Amino acid sequence: MIDRKAAIAAYKERKPSPGIFAVRCVKSGDTWVGRAPDLATIANRIWFTLKNGSHSNRVLQAVCTEQGIDALEFEPLEAIPDEDHAATRERQLKEQLAFWQNKLGARLL
Repeated sequence: MIDRKAAIAAYKERKPSPGIFAVRCVKSGDTWVGRAPDLATIANRIWFTLKNGSHSNRVLQAVCTEQGIDALEFEPLEAIPDEDHAATRERQLKEQLAFWQNKLGARLL
């Protein structure tokens, strides 16, 4: 069994992986795209808020409530290299979010 303190330390030391992701409803075909400071943790946050009925995107929340959480899929679309300059990373995230929104015909999260 992994030592709890070691697991916490490893989590804190890992580098976040910023990027673009999609959430799709397999039943309705609806797609949403968003950007995240860490692709490894954003899915858990989205599922938690949807399960609790508190997601900030009311349309996505309504689809989840109507179709069920199992009708939704999470897909990381693109990781953005972690740049030293936050401004460069933010610009890349904005540009790539617009690209994927247009490519997929998706709504923004």
